[in-house]
Formats: sequence, structure tokens, C-alpha cells
Amino acid sequence: MLKRDPHFAPLIKKHGPPDLTRYHGKMRIFSAILRSIIFQQISGSAARAIQARFLALFPKSGPTPALVLKASSTKIRAAGLSAQKIAYMKDAAKKFNDGAIDERNFKKMTSQEIIDHLVQIKGVGVWTAHMLLIFTLHRVDILPTGDLGIQKGFQAMYKLRSLPSHTHMERLAKPWREHASIASWYLWRVADDAKKKLD
Repeated sequence: MLKRDPHFAPLIKKHGPPDLTRYHGKMRIFSAILRSIIFQQISGSAARAIQARFLALFPKSGPTPALVLKASSTKIRAAGLSAQKIAYMKDAAKKFNDGAIDERNFKKMTSQEIIDHLVQIKGVGVWTAHMLLIFTLHRVDILPTGDLGIQKGFQAMYKLRSLPSHTHMERLAKPWREHASIASWYLWRVADDAKKKLD
């Protein structure tokens, strides 16, 4: 469907098929949430270094909710994480460990139900839930209108004078809304290209 859209056809030709496994790969939801917490409000390079030190605290199989709960906050802090981020991790671990959040149920839940479920975790907002839905759960119809890159992608692609509102983006997305996750990948590329032109 996107190939038939004159806005997307040249993007598909230029960038090829989308890679929705680039960031999370085959991560489980819990690991992806820990990653999102680590990456909040810091540069990608700094976050990757902290993530490597954090993962080194656990077996090669990775951190489980039980292991994160048992882990010393002092040791986690030494990996470069703030007290607030450690609190977020411990809250996520507690909710997964006691079953308040059970990712086994996600397959039969709607995307909105999953969002409502995940935002119970401290430090996890709608944007983080959207990223998990796209890159970890591979839901194909997610349009993260709260993402600045998506807003800039819309602005550049549709030649808008200003950043569009949620309502405006949803209206523009109607022809391809059921493929919104794939469209979002291309919108991020548009935003990147627009930024390069300004640099």
C-alpha cells in the first residue's frame, strides 16, 4: 500500500525495506524496558556504555526481574545509572516479578491495552510504550505522534509550515494508518534527511 502512495514511493526506493528490529532485536519486553530507561535523556553513546556496564552485572542470559530486585542499588549506580533510573528499574522488576505485568498476555491484548498496562511502570510513558510496540512486539499499526522525529517527518514530507498536531497527523495518516509502524520508520528517515540538509 505504501508503494502506491506518492509520498512514500521514493522513500522506499531510496531506503529499501524498513528494519524494525534495529534497536531491540529479539529482546523480551522486560529487557527492552530496562534499555529504554537507560537511554532516557542521555546521548546514545553514553547510554550504550552504561548499558554494557549494567548488563555485565548479570549472567550472559541477561537480567531477569528477580535478579534486578536482588541486585545492589550501589552496584547498579556504579554502572552509571542515577538513583531515579534505578528506582524505575526496581519498579519494573517488581511489577513483572509479582505478575502485575505479564507479557504472556500481550498477544491477546490490543495495542491500547498494552499501553495502559505498561504506563503503570514508573518512568514508562506513552512514547516508551509506542517504541516497545513497534520494535519489540512488532505491531504494524502504531503511530507515535508524540515523537518529535515523527512530527518533523510529517512536516517535511507534507511540506507543512509548522509541526502538526496529533489530530492533523492522524488525518494525514488515514490512507496508510494500518501500516503506521512501517510508515513511521520512513518518517524518521525523512526527518533525518531534513536535519542533514540544515547541518
